[in-house]
Amino acid sequence: MRKLFLLLFISVCFSSIAQTNLNTYKYVIVPETFDFLKKPDLYQMNALTQFLLNKEGFIAVMESDTMPEDLNANGCLALRADVVNESSLFTTKIKVLLKDCKNTVIYETALGATKEKDYKKAYQTALREAFKSFETVNYKYQPNTPTTVSVPVAPAPAVTSNTVSETVAPVSGVLYAQAISNGYQLVDSTPKIVYTLKKTNMEDVFFVVGKQATVRKTGDKWVIEFYEGDTLKEEVLNVKF
Repeated sequence: MRKLFLLLFISVCFSSIAQTNLNTYKYVIVPETFDFLKKPDLYQMNALTQFLLNKEGFIAVMESDTMPEDLNANGCLALRADVVNESSLFTTKIKVLLKDCKNTVIYETALGATKEKDYKKAYQTALREAFKSFETVNYKYQPNTPTTVSVPVAPAPAVTSNTVSETVAPVSGVLYAQAISNGYQLVDSTPKIVYTLKKTNMEDVFFVVGKQATVRKTGDKWVIEFYEGDTLKEEVLNVKF
């Protein structure tokens, strides 16, 4: 009896923790293609994932869709859905992962399983079975209320009159690269999107959206290059992929 009570207690605790973690995320981004299927929306698995997430109360958006304004401003408002295939010889087994903007798994369902032989029916049935894990989560978005902390502002360094300034030390700390369509979002630990990068025809060179700037890879370093007036400046970025 005591063991049964302990198991129930642990189950309730984990469910409560999962709910608390998930409730701080407003969106879930669903990729066009899951790795194990290789083709976009094969067997309608991506569309079904979006449908089932919306059914559970999430705002699920496809990766190729136009993103909401608040999500464009802060990519860490969203989790990213991944469907993982752990099938054996005679049984299709599927589970769903939800990862944050740093690629950390925030939630993982139990395996959904079926012995259905038709691929489409098998994958969709197993996916629906996996989604039954969400029934105990009772997701409801609850935005975080950040605590305001006063931080002394250091005086800005004097700008020299050289045509090209020397490389300056990073001012934005570690930035985490989050893949988006045709580029990356560089997100700090706040979390907040610091730069949105779009690919160019040149390898490892990106346009910075909304700024007259480019980001390029030099050796093992990433550098942002921009103008201040007539002065061309460079800054080394500490980017983690």
